[in-house]
Amino acid sequence: MIAYLKRLVTTLAAYQIADVVSKFIAVLLLPVYTRYIDPAGYGEVELLANGVIFISILVRFGMIEAFLRFYFTDADQSRRDALTRGAVAFTLIATTIVSAILAAAAEPLSNVVLGHDDAAIFRIAVLGLWAFTNLELAYGILRVDERVRVYAIASLTNVLMTVAGSLVLVVALDQGPKGLLLANYGASTLVLLGLWWVMRGRLRPRRRAQAGGAERLAPLLRFGLPTVPAEASVYALSLIDRYYLYHSRSPSVAGLYSIAVKLAGAVAFIVRAFQYAWPPLAYSVTDDAEAARLYGLVTTYYVLVSGWVVAGLALGGRWVVRLLTAPSFYDAYKALPWVALGWAMYGLWVVFLVIAGRAHVTTRNFPAAIAGLAANVVLLLVLVGPLGIAGAGIALCGAYVAMLGVMHFLTRRLFEVAFEWRRLAQIVLVMGGIAAIGDLVLPTHGAVGLLSRIAAFLAIVPLLYITGFAHPEELGNLRRVLGRVGAGPRGRAG
Repeated sequence: MIAYLKRLVTTLAAYQIADVVSKFIAVLLLPVYTRYIDPAGYGEVELLANGVIFISILVRFGMIEAFLRFYFTDADQSRRDALTRGAVAFTLIATTIVSAILAAAAEPLSNVVLGHDDAAIFRIAVLGLWAFTNLELAYGILRVDERVRVYAIASLTNVLMTVAGSLVLVVALDQGPKGLLLANYGASTLVLLGLWWVMRGRLRPRRRAQAGGAERLAPLLRFGLPTVPAEASVYALSLIDRYYLYHSRSPSVAGLYSIAVKLAGAVAFIVRAFQYAWPPLAYSVTDDAEAARLYGLVTTYYVLVSGWVVAGLALGGRWVVRLLTAPSFYDAYKALPWVALGWAMYGLWVVFLVIAGRAHVTTRNFPAAIAGLAANVVLLLVLVGPLGIAGAGIALCGAYVAMLGVMHFLTRRLFEVAFEWRRLAQIVLVMGGIAAIGDLVLPTHGAVGLLSRIAAFLAIVPLLYITGFAHPEELGNLRRVLGRVGAGPRGRAG
């Protein structure tokens, strides 16, 4: 069990490097971007960017998810290479065809999506669709091979090129939303081409591998296609709120909500790293009993870490927004705690996706996703009117509650995970209680307000300890780690 946790932490660290740098730089540049792009323009960028991810889910036909699942079913390297080549070729052909069609119809489609004709920015988003989808598969290949160094270099290169391009196009050339999108997707395209070159030996077609290609892809599609409706429905939660705010309220309101989502990046990069690192590790555990214990323990640790960050954003969100954005974006704090909580709940959905994949019942994902989407639509209609962007955030959380509840009901008898319900409830009660009470009773301005909220945030861990959260063996492991750190090189040498 400890070995699996070490592998998870190692890969999480590698996958987090780029996200940490990306989120850190993005946060540092928010005061710049929010002065060169107004809330309406930012709302347009985020609507298109989320649309790219949504269409990507449809276009790849579940190929990436199936590739991750089936890669470990055969230890023969030549057959793994053939699987890799087939997945890359299929994804490349599918994305190229769809992107060509969308680019040709850019003018009418931009009217539908944006409410006005802007074919140029829509075609930039189409480039993003092509690059993003193929790059996701390239990153997936690196993840299953645990080539963490190459992954980190590629991701960091993508981040740095995106930042440089954004500064040139948005700040120096004043290209606004178009410049921000082009910098992002242009960098992704270059990184994709670089990774294909690095993996060229593995991707080069083999004469003996030509026959039977369709047969190799067939099981991938049988596994992957049923995941598409569910995954699309889940991601629609991240698109429908932007689209609803953009068209029913205003692009500016959608921009404020999008800034809240951006500032929830502290949770988002934890979720993103977990989403990348967890499935390959979880599927590699062959013993079901061991997997059941590991899944439960990892879920507890994930909720502990992500919940603590969500509590921090709930308590200090006002100061974060004022520090990092222009005044026209200050009201974004109202949605920040809720979208952060929504991000954290998405990580739990990743756990259930792996459970369904392990039990070979990916068709169970769809009813749960539809339940969440329906809950989101109803809650948006009910809550956005009186609560604004906070209502949209609450609707997102309500959707995840519905989705996770249905998913657990549908999978609990197929693969029984040893969830630590007492400790999970303890995390929710302690962290949620401190965050909610602190936000209601503590000052909302000034040094006293900030310091009192920091104190409340720091009190979470001691309160969990006092109430008996940690297992004795966990405390023993922690003491040993702290002892080695305290001893330093000299102590270890002795």
